[in-house]
Amino acid sequence: MASLRDLGLSEYEARAYRSLLEAGPTTAKELSRASDVPMGRIYDVLNTLETQGLARSQTASRPKKYVAVESETALDRLLADKKRSLEKQVEEYESIVDELADELEGTEPVDEPFWTAAVGPEDAVDLQVERLSVADERIVVVASSLVQQFDVDDLAARFTAALEDALDRGVTVSVLLTPQLVDALPEHVGERHRERFQDHDRFETRTSSEVTGTFEIIDDTEVCIEVPHPLTHDETFAVIDLKDPEFAADVRAEFQPRWERAEELRL
Repeated sequence: MASLRDLGLSEYEARAYRSLLEAGPTTAKELSRASDVPMGRIYDVLNTLETQGLARSQTASRPKKYVAVESETALDRLLADKKRSLEKQVEEYESIVDELADELEGTEPVDEPFWTAAVGPEDAVDLQVERLSVADERIVVVASSLVQQFDVDDLAARFTAALEDALDRGVTVSVLLTPQLVDALPEHVGERHRERFQDHDRFETRTSSEVTGTFEIIDDTEVCIEVPHPLTHDETFAVIDLKDPEFAADVRAEFQPRWERAEELRL
């Protein structure tokens, strides 16, 4: 259940404000009794509510009386304060990330072969997007069957966004598809390709009947191999990521002549 505490008020402040709304103009002593806020704390609580623009006081009256600001106005002010606080936190975290990025960038990468796997469409795309996001020079996408990344759902959108981000970083992207896959692609995929990629000078799509399997080569150092679902041909069951420059070089050596013989594709 939502509470004023979720917007930054303390328990005493929340109780005092609610009681002010119900009671109308009232003294601190009366408000203390109505809200169960101790008299030793009530004046500090009221001062805080005034500072936050949630209450007003009538200084001319004796004893001094207080009234609550209308709930809609009070909630807007609390929300605005919360947004400012969160924006400040975001700036602080961004500054920390910038400092750590400079510090950690100088560490030596591990050269020995390493592999990992992710099972299930969502985890598989998580791993793909993670690996695509570290590409510095080139991404190769090879596909022979209609898999999750070419569908219209959120997972496909994340894969597409990762390729767009890579292009923005100056990465070259090469996509090699089979003619059968091209014929099976839904029309919206062609529209997405034309709108986002087709005329980009670092993006090229070709088609070849010599393609088998579905995988990505990243910077000629690692390969993400997609494993199709054994029962559903259009869904990715898992992704295996192998960070092994020697293996990646072998895959690239098999890919390159097929790429050179492939035909340019404009969807």
